[in-house]
Parts: sequence; C-alpha cells; structure tokens
Amino acid sequence: MTGSMRPLYNAADLKRLIDPKVVAVVGASETRGSFGERTLSNMSGFSGKVFAINPKYQTLLGRPCVPSLADMPERPDCVVLCVARQMVESMIEAAAVAGAGGVVVYASGFAETAKPDRIEAQGRLIEVAHRTGVRVVGPNCVGLANTRSGAGLNFMPDYAGMGHRRGPIGIVSQSGALGYTVLQGMERGIGFSHYLAAGNSCDVDVCDFISYLAENDDTRSIICLLEGVKDGDRFLSAARKARDAGKALIVYKTGNSETSSKAAMSHTGTMVGSVVAYQAALAEVGAIALDNLEAVLETASFFAKAGAPTRGRGAGILSTSGGAAVICADKAEAHGVPLPSLEARTASALHEVVPDFGSVANPSDLTAEVLKTSETFGFCLDAFLNDSGFSALVMPMIFAHASSSGARAPTIVEAASRTDRPLAVVWMNEWYQGPGSEILDADPKVCMFRSADRCFAALKAWFDWHEHRASHRTPAPRRSSLSAELAARGILSSAKAGGAALSETDSKRVLDCYGIAIPLEILASGPEQAVRASREIGGPVALKIVSPDILHKTEAGGVKLGLSTPQDVSAAAADILASAKRYAPEARIDGVSVQQMVPPGIEIVLGVKNDRQFGPLVAAGLGGIMVELLGDTKVRLAPVDDQAARAMLASLRGHALLTGFRGRPGIDIDRLVDIICRLSELAHDLRDVIDQIDVNPVIASADGAIAADALIVCR
Repeated sequence: MTGSMRPLYNAADLKRLIDPKVVAVVGASETRGSFGERTLSNMSGFSGKVFAINPKYQTLLGRPCVPSLADMPERPDCVVLCVARQMVESMIEAAAVAGAGGVVVYASGFAETAKPDRIEAQGRLIEVAHRTGVRVVGPNCVGLANTRSGAGLNFMPDYAGMGHRRGPIGIVSQSGALGYTVLQGMERGIGFSHYLAAGNSCDVDVCDFISYLAENDDTRSIICLLEGVKDGDRFLSAARKARDAGKALIVYKTGNSETSSKAAMSHTGTMVGSVVAYQAALAEVGAIALDNLEAVLETASFFAKAGAPTRGRGAGILSTSGGAAVICADKAEAHGVPLPSLEARTASALHEVVPDFGSVANPSDLTAEVLKTSETFGFCLDAFLNDSGFSALVMPMIFAHASSSGARAPTIVEAASRTDRPLAVVWMNEWYQGPGSEILDADPKVCMFRSADRCFAALKAWFDWHEHRASHRTPAPRRSSLSAELAARGILSSAKAGGAALSETDSKRVLDCYGIAIPLEILASGPEQAVRASREIGGPVALKIVSPDILHKTEAGGVKLGLSTPQDVSAAAADILASAKRYAPEARIDGVSVQQMVPPGIEIVLGVKNDRQFGPLVAAGLGGIMVELLGDTKVRLAPVDDQAARAMLASLRGHALLTGFRGRPGIDIDRLVDIICRLSELAHDLRDVIDQIDVNPVIASADGAIAADALIVCR
C-alpha cells in the first residue's frame, strides 16, 4: 500500500545543496587518493568559494583551511563530509548550526548493512535532517556534480580531468558507480547538466532529484538509474512533474528478476509481479522504461536534442550502403516506425546524382558514388531534409576513416543546424570513436547511436512520448458511489474474519456492490438442498464447493458444470463434497453453491494486485489457456477510465477475438469496459483492505458480460 511520507522537495529546497556558492569540505586532506583530496581536486573548476575543514592545515591544495565549521568566515551552502561513519551525525548537527543548506555524506556502513544498530544510526540522520531543515544526501553516496558551476561535490576518481562538458542531460542515480559510467560520456563529447547520486537516501532521494531537474532550465532530459523506490506516489509525482515540464524521464531499473509470484495466493499475483508494476507505473506517467543500459545515454541524448515530431511518425533512411539500408528498414519495421515513400520532387532531385545501380527510395541506397565529393553528399542530404513526409532522418555510417566519416561529419552538422527535424546517425562500424564520431557526439543537434535497433527504438519512444503528452487528460467521472464502497466494506469486515481469502460467494457479493454483474446463486448444505436450489434457479446450473480453505476449486474436484436434471445435481453435489474432503481433510466446508449457468461466450480474466510501491493495478487478458500459454494481458494503475480500459483491450494480441473473428460475433465491448472500470474503482477505494482480486472468468458475449467466478484476498 502506498502513501506519501512527505511532499517532494522542489528546486528552492535543494538549490543551496546542488547549486552552492560556498562549499565546505570536512575532512579535507592532501593524502593522495583520499576522499578529502579527491573532493578538493574535483572542485578545481568551481566558480564559487571552497573551504577545507581540517585543524592540521591553514591551506590545502590552494584552498583556505579552517579548523572547524564553526570557524568558517561565512555561511556554507553545501557541506561535504569526508569523515568516518561515527562522526557523521555530529557533523550534520554542526553543519546545521553553521547555517548550511545541505550536506553530502560519503560514509558507508549504515542501513545498507541490514544490521539493526546501523539502521538505527541512519534513522538518527533522518531525524536530524527533518528537525534542522538541512537537506542530507546519502549516506553511502559518491556525491553530486553541477557542470554549470563546476561544483564537483564528489570523490569520483579522475572527475577533474573529464572535461566537464556542459549539456542538457541530467543523471539521477541510486548507484553512484552506475551513474558514473554514464557520466563518462563526457569523455566522448556528450554534455550533462548534473550528476546526482542518492546513495541510501536517508533524506533526499531520486524522487527529489527528478523534481529538482524538472525545474532546472539547463536540463532537457533526465536519466534515472533506479534500484527501487520506497514511495511509489512520490516517484510518480516527480515523473509527472518532469513530463509536464516537457522533459523526458528515461528510467533504467536494475533488479528485475521476478520473485513475487512465489507468495501469490491468486492467479493475478502470478500475472502482476513487481516488474510489471514498475512498467505499468512508468507507462502511466509517460516515463520511458529501458531494459538495456547501453540505450540509456543514446535515448536521453536524442530527447535532449530533438523537438516534437512535426510531420507524423515516419522516418527517412539515407544510406550509402544497400546492406545498411536493409538493416535499418528491418529495425524500423520491428519497432513500428513507418518509412513513407519519397515525395516526387525528392526522388527527382536524387535521380540527378544517384547512379542507376543505386536505389532512390525510402530506405535509399545512394551508393558510395555520392561520397566522392562533400557537395554531392550534401545535395542528397538536403533533398531528404526538404521532404515533408517524415519527422526524422536516419543515416547509417558503415565504416570510419578520415576521408569518409571524418569528411562527412561537418556536412551532417551543418545540415542539422538548418532543420527542425532530428538527424540521427547510426555509427555501425566497430571503431566506436573513429574519425568524425567526436564531432557528431558533441553536436547539439545531431543524434548519435551505436546500434540501428536502439536508434529505431528511440524513435518509437519519441513518437509515443509526444503522443502521450498530447493526449494527457482529466479522467472521466467515476461510475461508483460512496454507498457502494460502504456496502463492500461491510461485507469484507464480516467475511475476512474467516481468513485472508473470501469465499467465492462473498467475493462476488463485493463485486455486486460495484455494479458488476454476477450469476444468481444459492448456497446448499447437501444434495437435497442443491436440488431444491436448482429448481428455484431454473435451467442448467453449475455447482461449486464453498470453503474458505479451498481457493482453487477445480484442483479439488469442486466444480461441476451444465447440470440439468435433479439426479445430475444430487450426484454432483455428493461428489463435490466427497472430493473436497479427500483433497483437504481439515478444510472448513460451508456447502455447495448452486449457480445459474452463464451463457457461452469468450472467457476474459480480470485481476487486481495491490503493489506495495504503486498501489492497486488492474490486469485484463484473454482467459482460459490464452493467459497461461501466451501471457496476453495488459496492466494499468487503478483506477482506469473508459479510454484506458479500451486501450488495454485493444492492445491484446487476441483483440480480434473480441471484435469478431472468422464469422464469430464480437462481444459487448462497452459492457466489458464498464466492468474493468468498476473493478478498478473497487480496487482503488478498498486498497487499504484488499491485496488481490481474481475475476476469472468473466464470460463476455454480444449480449453482455458477467463475472462467473471471483476470489478476493485481503491484506
């Protein structure tokens, strides 16, 4: 269950920490390789003032040195603690007394050790931060970097010699080392605005850093290297803030092995694990989830350099190699990026210079002939850029040498400066930093990729992200009322006393409170009562075991369907009761449920899983063996509205079965959408009580949809 522990820090809250004018380095040292020495060295390009704090020196590495924070001649904005774990708490207190705005804590050995006394020690740091108002980063943190001011508030080796190229990409990372690997893109000319490592996040965390960068004018895209979040609501708020500011949030999450299904009591629990929850949450707020670290910097750089698509979702491919053109076309198709035909004027212009053994098309094979002069190559490039049929241009660079890639790079850079469309170069050769690469990497408009697959994945993400922003809307009005919630809570309050799982009967009563159609049913204690109940219901009936201790009724031989005669009903009831007793001798048996047979239709499985970070998620998929065999389900954060529910169904691989397939009639989509929305509202309203819900199956037909079976598992 989520619940915000505190609001996000904004730019004003973190300004003195991240953009300080006066910095104090406590534990500064001249010992080569020490954290104190590295920090002072990494501050060599800082435009503000730096004070070393160490009673042994009067100056250190050219910086004034004073014995303690209390001896500083002016108030520090940021204090960097290069001290042992045992000194951290008292030093934060001293920083607060000195009037500091923020503290960076390098020391490790706190909560990450999982030792109770160390967890308690980190808790005291939290208390000091909240009591004094001093913003604390860490502990167990490698530090921060602000390239605009040159503040290298970190102990990263060789940071001072990395060039500190300014640029529009911000890095937020829980892992200091992983973030540093991305920051080393500066070595090949890529610019960054900030590097912000959170460490143990006792106070300031990745959510706060995203919030800060969302307000920062120097940042156009944000990389987030994520291990996990404690508070899903705060993370989503930060992501929405970035989206609304027009800044793409590119998220790479580590630790994606799935273990949550082992503890799942319901089918939904195996369908909606923690990885799926993160994916659904990120999609909800328009964040771009990547599962490939190598794609992170390329994608972020593309978003930082590219504006919004101006000519639809299409791309043009300008190649001087037929093989490279085919590879790019394959990747475009794989990622659903259209390749519009060239306009007549574009084709006419290209035919003037392209030999007849080339290909004037999209993708093109202009052949190496056009590379003989930069003017000819530039002419072809301009022809593509003047074509109004696509929003981006992709150019594979198949080999590198000074007379080819090196000579083409300035022409590409000049052309990019004259267009409003992104110009993506796919550096397909293995000489990753060959001639010309440094020019293209560093250019503020050219987008470089070392993989055609990653290039077209980024293009698709770009199209999707801008469509998501454009379609962002106020959710539709709710279907359910407060009285529905109160009625459902009453059932849950009495029913869950029997255990974590509700019976099918009680589970369906809860659904009924929210207007979800369920079959008529009567509880019978034995065969004779079952026969009487079947006569009262009329028509074919289904019999199911009712026991709070038997969740999976089919496995226990506890389900019989399509019973029409009194003899069949009586025999089925006796058989179900006997089978259940053999399956679970100690189980509490309430009897058998005699239910109206649901008319035939398509089986749909709906479910809810209450994720501990992001709250309830609703899942929808084709039922029966389809969900088991194909995993054909879609998941969204609850609650969902009509548009979201329809999008879930439309994105299923088996969607054609719902709309009519090979002469079979389609189902009542409106009614199924209504059930999904009502179930999601139920899950959201009762998130403090319910952990999982299975509605499996919903039988959907042209005449409507009805929940044939249900299981609710309480928290």
